[in-house]
Amino acid sequence: MKIAFLINNAYGIGGTIRAVANLSRALVARHEVDVVSVHRVADEPAIPLDERVALSSLIDMREDAPTYEGDHPLRQQPCTMFPDTGAALNSARLPYSALQDERIGAWLRDTDADVVIATRPDLNGYLARDGQPRYLRVGQEHLSLATHNPTLRGHQNRAIAGLDAWVTVSEADAAEYRAALPDVGARILCIPNSVPVPVVEQSDRGSNVIVAAGRLIKIKRYDRLIDAFAKVADAHPEWTLRIYGRGPEKPALRARIDELGLYQRILLMGPVSPIETEWAKGAIAAVSSDMESFGMTIVEAMHCGVPVIATDCPHGPAEIIDHDVNGLLVPLESGPDGYAAALDRLMGDAALRSTMGVAARERAATFAPAEAARRYETLFEELSAARRPAKGSLWKRLRNALPTPSAAPRTAVPAEPAEPEPPRPTAHARATADGAVTVVLDAATLPPGEGKLDFLARLRRDSKGRELRVPVEEITSATGGRTMRATLDPAAGHELAEGRWDCYIVRSGTKDKRTRLAVTLAEQARRVGRPPLTAHGHVVSWLPYATTDGFLALRTWQRPAHAEITELVQDEDAATVTARLFTGDAAVALTDAARVVAVSRHDTSHDFTVPVTRRTGETAGDGTCFTFSVPYAQALALRVDEHDLWDLRLHPGGATDGPVPIGRIGGDLVDRKKADTVPAVHLTHPERGRTRTKPFFTVNNDLALSLRDAAQDAEDAKD
Repeated sequence: MKIAFLINNAYGIGGTIRAVANLSRALVARHEVDVVSVHRVADEPAIPLDERVALSSLIDMREDAPTYEGDHPLRQQPCTMFPDTGAALNSARLPYSALQDERIGAWLRDTDADVVIATRPDLNGYLARDGQPRYLRVGQEHLSLATHNPTLRGHQNRAIAGLDAWVTVSEADAAEYRAALPDVGARILCIPNSVPVPVVEQSDRGSNVIVAAGRLIKIKRYDRLIDAFAKVADAHPEWTLRIYGRGPEKPALRARIDELGLYQRILLMGPVSPIETEWAKGAIAAVSSDMESFGMTIVEAMHCGVPVIATDCPHGPAEIIDHDVNGLLVPLESGPDGYAAALDRLMGDAALRSTMGVAARERAATFAPAEAARRYETLFEELSAARRPAKGSLWKRLRNALPTPSAAPRTAVPAEPAEPEPPRPTAHARATADGAVTVVLDAATLPPGEGKLDFLARLRRDSKGRELRVPVEEITSATGGRTMRATLDPAAGHELAEGRWDCYIVRSGTKDKRTRLAVTLAEQARRVGRPPLTAHGHVVSWLPYATTDGFLALRTWQRPAHAEITELVQDEDAATVTARLFTGDAAVALTDAARVVAVSRHDTSHDFTVPVTRRTGETAGDGTCFTFSVPYAQALALRVDEHDLWDLRLHPGGATDGPVPIGRIGGDLVDRKKADTVPAVHLTHPERGRTRTKPFFTVNNDLALSLRDAAQDAEDAKD
């Protein structure tokens, strides 16, 4: 059977895309499966499909592609599918037009699929109007009946009458649709979304991190989560909250975090895919929505062994979470106070988190993709059986695939056998708690040939051409499984200079062509909250990560000494920093002459110095603690450009001590610049006027100070 999914944009990272990727991967084991994306916005999908699934698109929206159609004349004409609502009216990025009418309609008329599954209201409308009776037409509801505005709800409800089946992701929503459409001929049923078991290392629930993930939109109510966290933050000072995702609510959420003064404890992380590596960093997962049609993020977190606190909202959470068993359900009417009480309970009880985390994994296993695929196959069989008596039915067509009388005879022409492309070597990397990095290679993708292999790391843009080779070991498990693994370990004498290292595989003892490693997952969970370490006379920190084009890379820091920031607080007049000095050389130590120098990027004449206060009694194996304050007035008096910048460096005070970088290289974040932020304050310069002032982390995760013309900020916002 050939099954085709019609999806708006298969190149994003939303829940519908993940659901289609999961279900198509399960169905392709026994069927031919196509995913047809109305729009193509990138070269490769952010959420990879199974290699056996065929991906195609109808409209190319890649601006740098020669086939770009963003300026097609039909885009200037209105679409005819729900023109007063839906994507025609509400999508700023990919609004529907006459071009969508033409392409979607043509594909629906010409497809040779046996089943077409549409995945959003507009596409369900096209499937009902332009779909053909020769195939099964199945619509999916990835939100819920009550979510849609009344106009769109009316359009979609009328379209359902033209479908063979209507599938919701919660039983409660299916019941509401059946009640609203008692006379519709389409079969209305629930098949929950499927979520595969991730291959990430499970959470140990000891990180003191709360994780939330999803679109930053109003219905997700991250404002409720932020306010609830604020209520218990003082009682649990070691805990932080991370919110992953993008969306229109980000400015409002950022403003609320800054207003509460929690900018160092609540981080807006931006979008991340795959998200499983981030769930594994959490001790608690948080869902604070007013409505969840299913709750895929709930199952994803549960798979990683993380207990979930969710609002008991319509419809999904209560169909997934067993209250007090594998998570907590918070009544919507209890508001931030009720959610705060649930947070306080789990934050303060490690044993309860552990018990619930184990139960969460057991519950998540019931949402396996194979089970969802089986239920869809049963639906297809039942719908086909109901149509068997009809002339030209799907049942007859599958059994009597004869050419139509008008079909032109085909002459078989032997095709040149295509040379299959060799698989790209892939790796799964993991940072360990003690600072090492393990790289497990997919043996099936390794290049053929005799001899052993080396893992090769090369420092990017390095004039010295520095590289590190580590032998790939073949390890056989007790069950006979074969694992190919390389381990990079500072304690074993491996050295990686500070920078970014690209990763390759190469034949041992040769200068054969190296092959760059693609990455399936790069895990940093075991480094959450951990300081940098000392090795071979340096302070070091290593983290694996995936590049934007899907390759494995390493971000490394290696310094004779480093000051790791533990707290950064600011008011209207100054930024106050608390940090710990780590050294690879025992001779480097804070003295009474210690100071911090703000080094101007404009000219050394604009440098300035501030004193350092050592925190008495806070010297331990994890560094010597000190504080300093940067008075903004001192920097303001030295302004000369539209954007003045200073890098902050510690001078411990010894006669031979060089400047020590101050920043955050410990922990699990490769790039802190966008997530680990401090709100700006505005001062007035006598000549340059209103000045936006804030400390920030550079691309190297070091601390710097920015003073910038506020007028320039306004211009940037317009762009």
